[in-house]
Amino acid sequence: MTNLIKTVAGLLVRRIDGFLLGTALAIAGLGLLVLYSATDASAARVSGQALNLVFALAVMWVAANVTPQHYMRWAVPLFAVGVLLLIGVALFGTVVNGSRRWLSLGVTRIQPSEMMKIAVPLLLAWYFNRQGATIRLVDFAVAAVLILIPVGLIARQPDLGTALLIAASGFFVLYLAGLNWKIIVAAALALAALVPVVWPYLHEYQHERVLVLFDPLRDPLGRGYHIIQSTIALGSGGVLGKGWMNGTQTHLDFLPERHTDFIFAVYGEEFGLLGGIILLALYLMLIARGFVITASASTLFTRLLAGAITLMFFIYAFVNMGMVSGILPVVGIPLPLMSYGGTALVTLFLGLGILMSIHANRKLVKT
Repeated sequence: MTNLIKTVAGLLVRRIDGFLLGTALAIAGLGLLVLYSATDASAARVSGQALNLVFALAVMWVAANVTPQHYMRWAVPLFAVGVLLLIGVALFGTVVNGSRRWLSLGVTRIQPSEMMKIAVPLLLAWYFNRQGATIRLVDFAVAAVLILIPVGLIARQPDLGTALLIAASGFFVLYLAGLNWKIIVAAALALAALVPVVWPYLHEYQHERVLVLFDPLRDPLGRGYHIIQSTIALGSGGVLGKGWMNGTQTHLDFLPERHTDFIFAVYGEEFGLLGGIILLALYLMLIARGFVITASASTLFTRLLAGAITLMFFIYAFVNMGMVSGILPVVGIPLPLMSYGGTALVTLFLGLGILMSIHANRKLVKT
């Protein structure tokens, strides 16, 4: 019996990076704690998210036990399926709150844009790995087209926040593959020059999100309401916070979307600056471990993929915290591993599982 238990335990921890898992569970645990307060002690919401976490951990374990060679084989099919699903959303998707982002499968709904957060860097890492040491400028151009296909489909849903995240994950691969800084700067300037051209084609609510960033009081009860209330919540938390379950902005229902996109405002109000520093430290530990895995990766494919996944966690946290703090527009980006929602949680733990697989299958180089 003892040997059986040891065997089962060995299988469960095989290829699992303890540091990554421990840090991710610490953040997710804080998320459940804050979610309980944000939902006014809703056991149903918390238990639902706990089940999402269990499923996400199972996905992570499976991903950690799949070799990078298999991920290379799946890169093209996964991307192709993702694009087909996005086309399906455009044609037959379910409209929720004015956006067509979901695809109904009868018993459940899926959000195909989430899978593209992994599929895009996976495909690009596979593509550049095929080119080997002869990556040319035309290869970067092809990669840019591959990025624009899902980004365009997602942006027209409309879901500009997710589209920008996927564009960023693709850009990270281009940068790690050696894209010249001069080209990056030139592209950035070109995009800045295109802003006046693109501006008229944006939706009205997207215009307002940008404008209220500079002046939330232009629409204090409408588009500016989220930023005003979240900054009040963060500021009122002070150094030590008001204490768990004692946030007034939260429990007096001033703070919108408090269990999803604005959960950091709930956390900041109740745990203060000190709590914020602890959370930032956990994210930095997670990202630092991801970079260590990236540096020790044995192939171009695994190095590009690990780097893109690690930077994805960074951009998620940076954009959400910047949005809640009022220094970035409100774009509907969840706080990684903390915000309520199963699809994003599973996607992020899938990314962690891939990182663990890359680390477990690295080749030792003799010195």
